[in-house]
Amino acid sequence: MDHSGHGMTTDLPPFTLGRGLEFSPDLFFLIGCLAALGLYGWGVARLRRRGDAWPVSRTVFFTVGVLTIALVMCTRLNDYGMVMFSVHMVQHMVISMLSPILLLLGAPVTLALRALPVAGRGSTGPRELLLKLLHSRYMKVITHPGFTIPMFIASLYALYFTPLFDFLMGSKPGHIGMMVHFLMVGVVFFWPIMGVDPGPHRPGYVMRMLELFAGMPFHAFFGIALMMASEPMVKAYENPPASLGIDVLTDQNAAGGIAWAFSEIPSVLVLIALVYQWYHSEQRQAVRQDRAADRNGDKELEAYNAYLASLQTRR
Repeated sequence: MDHSGHGMTTDLPPFTLGRGLEFSPDLFFLIGCLAALGLYGWGVARLRRRGDAWPVSRTVFFTVGVLTIALVMCTRLNDYGMVMFSVHMVQHMVISMLSPILLLLGAPVTLALRALPVAGRGSTGPRELLLKLLHSRYMKVITHPGFTIPMFIASLYALYFTPLFDFLMGSKPGHIGMMVHFLMVGVVFFWPIMGVDPGPHRPGYVMRMLELFAGMPFHAFFGIALMMASEPMVKAYENPPASLGIDVLTDQNAAGGIAWAFSEIPSVLVLIALVYQWYHSEQRQAVRQDRAADRNGDKELEAYNAYLASLQTRR
């Protein structure tokens, strides 16, 4: 079988979903996914051994998030993604927009802070290093919307519409680095918006929604630009193998349609999560206020009634 310079097959048969989902692991992502599941499972097991609860829903979200990465990087979707722009765009959208949301809903940072042991006095362990990183100036910068939104947008326009994409596609390390970049940009973008894990940037719910919708339209514009183009926009996909039996512009049009349509899915998922968090936050706040009123004998109401009584006396 013929291979390109970075180890991906170039004489693939015509794409079908069945062929795309065949197991074809990229060792970097396979090991990474197994390590992520193993570490998360260790954290949950450690909590349960000492009698602490951990929501099953969070474990499910994180597991599904890791599996979505494996789905696009450890199957032949990854092989087809090297020679078909449309399949690559599925990989990009999943790993940069769907996987990060699911991983963040699993609250891995919170789990790590609860599961990692506290180092002895005067020493620094993994938990202390994690706390130091969370409170560092570096994290404040990369989780600020002034950084996350431009980076989110640049991952589309500055990558696909410059020679950088072709350079990265020219080697296996470059391709892996690009996919890791997509994942990290998605995590950094959605982390402060989701607000599940602790972080240095924690805006209010309205501001989170504004941050979410500030980035999404650019995905739609990017998709429309690809769909309207009358010539190939990315050199890496200009000459697909004849064995695929595809037309370059038709495949590019499909890639644009995927980018345009996929921008809506994460928005809805995150919006549902934000509304759910907001509702429960309001509920908790109401409970706290009721308890405070019970403790102080509703002094605020008594003071208000006394104020009204004093007004009547003045009359």
